[in-house]
Amino acid sequence: MAKFTWRRGVTALAVVPLLALAACSSSGGKPADTASAGGGGGQVASTPRIKVALITHAEAGDTFWDIVRKGAEAAAAKDNVEVLYTSDAEAGRQAQLVQQAIDQKVDGIAVTIANPGAMKDVLKKATDAGIPVVSFNAGGDVSAQMGAFTHFGSNETLAGEAVGAKLAGEGYKHPICVIMSQGQVQLEQRCAGVKTMVPGTEILYVNGADMTAVQSTTTAKLQASKDADVIIGLGAPFTLTILKAVADAGSPIKVASFDLNPALAQAINDGKVLFTVDQQPWLQGYLSVDAIWQNKLGGFKVGGGQPVLTGPAIVDKSNISDVLKYVQQGIR
Repeated sequence: MAKFTWRRGVTALAVVPLLALAACSSSGGKPADTASAGGGGGQVASTPRIKVALITHAEAGDTFWDIVRKGAEAAAAKDNVEVLYTSDAEAGRQAQLVQQAIDQKVDGIAVTIANPGAMKDVLKKATDAGIPVVSFNAGGDVSAQMGAFTHFGSNETLAGEAVGAKLAGEGYKHPICVIMSQGQVQLEQRCAGVKTMVPGTEILYVNGADMTAVQSTTTAKLQASKDADVIIGLGAPFTLTILKAVADAGSPIKVASFDLNPALAQAINDGKVLFTVDQQPWLQGYLSVDAIWQNKLGGFKVGGGQPVLTGPAIVDKSNISDVLKYVQQGIR
């Protein structure tokens, strides 16, 4: 078994207009009269109002991205920023959203890079236009090559290894790792990390755009795989669907997960899911917007050219009671 080491380190069917996330203040959206750029006492920064495009590869109905947006909104409210949020799970259309932001002459772009090949050219256009770019959630390995000055997220290989190490330590030998979008770099890295620690890991690809298909494909796999002892979902809504498949198959297999939402947190609390790995998406949204504001303020570049890690953080029976209160507030 490989030694585990700590290393440093998603659908819209058409391109749609950028949607503003409100950054409200007591002065009707105008910056409060603060003595310094940072403001204080809950006031909005006195720096000029800027627009930041937040562009993700979110799948329709994936609640993970709601938490990212809440973090972005919190930073926007503090920094006097208007955040323009759009998403598309199809890589080519996500690239079109980046081009749309460039055409609108935004002051900064925060983007997920789930498919580097599709994003390379358009992100070069952004940096050539003088628009600062940060990446978050997906693409940490290629972020700097794509022109982003920093990246916020979990090291997905490291996160996968953390899951694998925990499963191996608890005696599991035959995991099934369920990938809901074949070819997305960060998902492949998660399962590869698990497999590094537990060589008996098997990959199952499902169609994440169709939860009915996720359930039926997983049910069939469980009925055919009698040796599998744990199944891993790579996102909270998908893990909850996997739980239904486990019930449909009448399987005794255990369930683990990546990411977090209120229903999954409750499932961990109830003993239905062993644990999850939280990459703290609220921080990803918050830090991405705040980093662009700081860059516009003084040319600051958070991270010194290196990714800033927001995870992995294991959530299980030992700490779920502490985490649950934050989940219920929509912060984690």
